[in-house]
Amino acid sequence: MGTRVGKEQIKRENGYLYYLGKDGFIWKSPMKTNKKGKKAKVGTEKISRESGTMYYLDKAGYVCKAKMKNA
Repeated sequence: MGTRVGKEQIKRENGYLYYLGKDGFIWKSPMKTNKKGKKAKVGTEKISRESGTMYYLDKAGYVCKAKMKNA
């Protein structure tokens, strides 16, 4: 579906949502079911953004990008 962008592997934790922040680093924020969690920066690798692409973590924990249809 997408292509790998990052070389850093990130270990996922249950109850968190992972995303690429405006600063270019991977962040985790707690879901509604996770009452004790706090927002925190996870990755140390900075990724440059491109317009019209979506960034996500794949099953292995690497950052990937995919082109969005309607962008």
